[in-house]
Amino acid sequence: MMITEQMQGDIVLLSLNGRLDANTSASLESAFAKLVEQGKGKFVFDLQGLDYVSSAGLRSLLAAAKMIKVIQGKLALARMNEYVKDVFDMSGFSRIFSIYETEADAVHAIS
Repeated sequence: MMITEQMQGDIVLLSLNGRLDANTSASLESAFAKLVEQGKGKFVFDLQGLDYVSSAGLRSLLAAAKMIKVIQGKLALARMNEYVKDVFDMSGFSRIFSIYETEADAVHAIS
């Protein structure tokens, strides 16, 4: 999986591309934890390029959400493809996360 990071004001945009599974979830968790340690607290995960997400991938996203709650930050997900949306719906994760159709909507919601 490839993770691309951009800043938009005080919001970190993380684009996830490829597979989020047991082999790649640790890299997301590590990158996310490093950003939080640097004092970042607002995040948008752009999931348009995510081809696959496993239970381990869901667990890493849940860990990010828990970390955001601890630091009283904000996290939004954007641009899910149909496959990832189905996984989130079936697992109940759609009720846990704030999910937006566009990156701009997600950024606006957590600004």
